Amino acid sequence: MTQLSGACRLLCVVGTRPEGIKMAPVIRALKAEPWADVRVLATAQHREMLDQVLGLFGIVPDIDLNVMQTGQSLAMLTARLIEHIDRVLAAETPDIVVAQGDTTTVFTIALCCYYRNIPFAHVEAGLRTFDRRSPFPEEMNRFVAGYLADLHFAPTQRARENLIREGVADERVVVTGNTVIDALLDQAARSTIIELPINPSRRLILVTAHRRENFGAPLEAICDAIVDLSERHANVDFLFPVHPNPNVTSIVNTKLAGRPSIVLCEPLDYAQFVAALRSAYLVLTDSGGVQEEAPALGKPVLVLRTETERPEAIEAGVAKLVGVTREVIVRETDNLLDDPKHYAQMSTGGSPYGDGKAASRIVGSLRSFFNI
Repeated sequence: MTQLSGACRLLCVVGTRPEGIKMAPVIRALKAEPWADVRVLATAQHREMLDQVLGLFGIVPDIDLNVMQTGQSLAMLTARLIEHIDRVLAAETPDIVVAQGDTTTVFTIALCCYYRNIPFAHVEAGLRTFDRRSPFPEEMNRFVAGYLADLHFAPTQRARENLIREGVADERVVVTGNTVIDALLDQAARSTIIELPINPSRRLILVTAHRRENFGAPLEAICDAIVDLSERHANVDFLFPVHPNPNVTSIVNTKLAGRPSIVLCEPLDYAQFVAALRSAYLVLTDSGGVQEEAPALGKPVLVLRTETERPEAIEAGVAKLVGVTREVIVRETDNLLDDPKHYAQMSTGGSPYGDGKAASRIVGSLRSFFNI
């Protein structure tokens, strides 16, 4: 615990769209606190996609590094982030830095804070698959960030237990719920109309796929499964917001473009994505965040991965790991489309990821950390 003589200088860091979504409730809650002097650093690891989210939540970065370059490797991105972030920390001299998740932005900010002996608070701490190459590089990023963090905001009790087993002191871990539920419920309460050619009289399957480990043959198998399903179910439409990474667009456009029941579009802004999620009958995804969001709206999730760092939804029966095998994806989707009882079981289990009050718990923990 640290005692401050004046306002607490907090640096909140965002780099990607998911970080923007999950940090927005925290930033907004902190900005409402009279004791908090909040500055926002955007690395812009995702440029346009991050800007969409920050604009939606009314957040304007105080510092923007704009680090993304076409075709840069992870090593190049990491090196550039470390160099730029270190300069920011030297100039800003924050009392604590707050960041979320498992991206290269989070890995490098945690490392730079360690080098400068600045406390680091990790939002969504403790997620693990225990396979350092899956998901890649996120599992390594979050493990290192967790090792270096001073405060750990765990979304679930299981995440807390992971951290305790790794030697984190009990008093440094707070179970808060996941801030994505805060953001989701805020947006779901708004009446947003989907601005896409979706027929409301037909069942809609929302698809997202972008993970590095699914590039190549796995993504081809996912697309082949979608083609099979579109041919087997005449009353079902598919909405696939396509990640801009060329490793994704090249395969998805080749395999799926031009099919009448499959709508391909650019990544949706968050308001449109939540509207699409509300309209969906079920979800196919390799995203981590969508595994948290969909159950909160009663949407069954088939996870296009072989393992997940979010096992709570699997255990609750609201999500299922189906991997990236064409036949398995088709079979499990068929089960949800054709068996009303099975669908009802998966769609009514509720969310294990929180009650929409995670940001307020994080603010309270930060206040206690500084004995304010």
